[in-house]
Amino acid sequence: MRRKIVAGNWKMNNDLSQTEALLNDLIAQVPNTDASVMIAPTFVNLFQAFTVLKGHNIEVIAQNMHQAEKGAYTGEVSAQMLKSVGVNTVILGHSERRAYFGEIDELLAAKVDAALANDMEVIFCFGEELEDRKAENHFAIVEAQLKNALFHLKVENWKNIVLAYEPVWAIGTGETASPEQAQEMHAFIRKIVSEAFGDEVGNDVSILYGGSVKPANAAEIFSKEDVDGGLIGGAALKAADFVAIINAI
Repeated sequence: MRRKIVAGNWKMNNDLSQTEALLNDLIAQVPNTDASVMIAPTFVNLFQAFTVLKGHNIEVIAQNMHQAEKGAYTGEVSAQMLKSVGVNTVILGHSERRAYFGEIDELLAAKVDAALANDMEVIFCFGEELEDRKAENHFAIVEAQLKNALFHLKVENWKNIVLAYEPVWAIGTGETASPEQAQEMHAFIRKIVSEAFGDEVGNDVSILYGGSVKPANAAEIFSKEDVDGGLIGGAALKAADFVAIINAI
């Protein structure tokens, strides 16, 4: 049975004091819910976030990781390093990593493999650019991103995979895919996963929507049959907005 998830990606925001303040606001406001609630602070604040949130129903996750176990990779962080500070889930393939740091499907496949080898859960991001949508290539782009990075996995690996569809044209722009557009793509994703790995995997995998989710539109987006929650950007930086989105699910 697939989970409902609301995950906040804080990106490169919030120093230590700002992180602690937001965490304390979330502790005070996040409701009891059957949904999994996650937040992804910057690397330098992961351990403090884990310490502050210990015993609360908010999971601390990472925004990225390197595919190697260790070595001469200045500035990088490994799966084992993340696990050593209490982090067991990592976001991989975010459109900003693809666009600004040149991460391609083959590299992301290696990162996914490294995370799974360390018994981590992966929130795998993918989605089309505006020109792909205008050219009506969006289904082909999404299918290729999934197949190139994830379709080498074994059926049993999928219990540790969460998918996050993020139309790139809707990230940080104020534009949002309509609930109908989100449902159409999520249903397509579930279909191609089911065809490759069986209906049980296709029906059980959680598929999140990411792209300018706000308190005003969250309930309508989350109401769609194949939308299992959201990967939230800017709205996750304000406790009241993030809590409203959690309540919407």
